[in-house]
Amino acid sequence: MGPDPAVAAVRLAVRGTIGALPPGALVLAACSGGADSLALAGALAFEAPRSGRSAGAVTIDHGLQDGSDTRADTVVRTLVGLGLDPVGSIAVSVGAQGGVENAARNARYGALDDAAGRLRAAAVLLGHTRDDQAETVLLGLARGSGARSLSGMPSSFTRSVADRGTSVNYLRPFLELDRATIRRACLAMGLEPWDDPHNDDPSYARVRVRHEALPALEKALGPGVAEALARTARMLRDDADALDDLAERTFAELTDPEEASTGEASTGETVVLVGIRLEGLGDLPRAVRTRVLRKAAVKAGSPPGTLAAVHVDAVDRLVTAWHGQRHVDLPGGLRAFRRYGRLLFGPA
Repeated sequence: MGPDPAVAAVRLAVRGTIGALPPGALVLAACSGGADSLALAGALAFEAPRSGRSAGAVTIDHGLQDGSDTRADTVVRTLVGLGLDPVGSIAVSVGAQGGVENAARNARYGALDDAAGRLRAAAVLLGHTRDDQAETVLLGLARGSGARSLSGMPSSFTRSVADRGTSVNYLRPFLELDRATIRRACLAMGLEPWDDPHNDDPSYARVRVRHEALPALEKALGPGVAEALARTARMLRDDADALDDLAERTFAELTDPEEASTGEASTGETVVLVGIRLEGLGDLPRAVRTRVLRKAAVKAGSPPGTLAAVHVDAVDRLVTAWHGQRHVDLPGGLRAFRRYGRLLFGPA
């Protein structure tokens, strides 16, 4: 008699994900103690040794609730009981910049980056589900974001660790599985999940989407909304990847090497960081052109997190609707302006 179907599903998902990693590699599970990440840890503990790889886990103590350190210790004991090694708990300090959710996420990823680098892990597994993906798409839609945001979370991504000169690979095995299946798997493996009270706090937008918006859509449109949103995210990610690749090649074609290098502004002197030839730029499809402009601004030093669509649209008007306007101010103390057949990005 085989395992519970839900257990088989999570194990199969993990098996397919770690199968591309080098034999003998160490794989870490990021585990909060919730049902999704506990099921992830349990599946990894089962699959890793059978595939010739080693498995460990890390839990992050954000310190946002009373007794969080005790709870982290409990999670560590559970992970050790699964046979994972190495296992550890990392306490982080969560600031306030960008809101608690954003600050906690940044602190968490920073700690995971550090642990993965220190342990030379080939990858860190994250327990995000298809339901998480659907929520992410709805949040992006509400913000009026573009295709990249609506494409949701990627199944894999890499984070650079500047101070180490290395990078960390992150993988999401459960993006094709729904939350209910994963919770069933967790319970079927005899694991007792911890339900974070923050997951029921309506002050968080994601919680309102989870408990109000998605159920309302299911009631109005019928079942399968989360699955449809996740499927939409996959298709939009394919589109966004193709457009980004085309924009990358177009940027290289329109950028002169001497006008794509960094420099420092000296008193009374304008130093151009990036320059793009205007000839042909206005004829590009808008989806490609705006990506080229965004890439130029980011390469010049404008922070991606604060460079918004309104900034890119204003720069686009320098290309398509120029009537002598002088420049466009951009985040990061930069500005874009036209000169000598070029669209230039330099210090304000």
